[in-house]
Amino acid sequence: MSSRILVFIPMYNCAPQISRVLTQLADSRVSCCIDGVLCVNNRSLDATQEVAAAGLAALEAIPHRTLLCNDDNYGLGGSHKVAIEFGLKNGYDYVIVLHGDDQGAIKDLLPEIETGRYRDYDFLMGARFMRGSYLEGYSLLRTTANKVFNILFSIISRRRLYDLGSGLNMFRLSAFTDNFHKRFSDDLTFNYYLILNVAARRFRLRFFPLTWREDDQVSNAKLSRMGFQILGLLARRCLSLSSFAQGEHRAVPRDSYPSTIVGSWNN
Repeated sequence: MSSRILVFIPMYNCAPQISRVLTQLADSRVSCCIDGVLCVNNRSLDATQEVAAAGLAALEAIPHRTLLCNDDNYGLGGSHKVAIEFGLKNGYDYVIVLHGDDQGAIKDLLPEIETGRYRDYDFLMGARFMRGSYLEGYSLLRTTANKVFNILFSIISRRRLYDLGSGLNMFRLSAFTDNFHKRFSDDLTFNYYLILNVAARRFRLRFFPLTWREDDQVSNAKLSRMGFQILGLLARRCLSLSSFAQGEHRAVPRDSYPSTIVGSWNN
């Protein structure tokens, strides 16, 4: 029995890149594996939404395409929560996370999908810093900082972690049915909370190499600020695993993450 796979594309001020991301999905090797595409616009201030709508309308190779706009700025983590809820409600089995700024290539996941190997895992994480990966335009400082944090997280988790959160991942949606992710931070640190809890809960986790590039993208992360945030959450994890897993990590706790349908296309 085949799995229903949804591609989730979080978007924020990525008008120059989003059409390139959607073009990746038009490739026949990719489109034959995908049942739906969900673009989530997190209150972009540029023409991201309009460009995405045009791209989704033209993407007839994939049967179901939806464009949502968050009712508030929920952050990257909040957009993940919107997509997870959408996937569960609409009967998808897996969600592929492909960031809208066109740094990653979905083709890097094809070996996992075409062989069916993804079914043996709950989480497949793209790893920028493992053997076989290729980084283009990534500074030495950012590479070194990421590798140091990978080591720290691995020591604390007692599990080898090759990346803490790239922009290309694949999740089994049934892993989220108990809502263990709902209290994770809604900002850019969402993936750090996720990887620590994935390791602690003994989910089946696999890393895969990828190609990662930076050219015309504008990063929303400030290295020094992110560094302090990561050290803070690591300290909380070290103090108490149970409190970390069950605690509230959002700056603004929400009962729900409503969004508005901007467009929907079905073949």
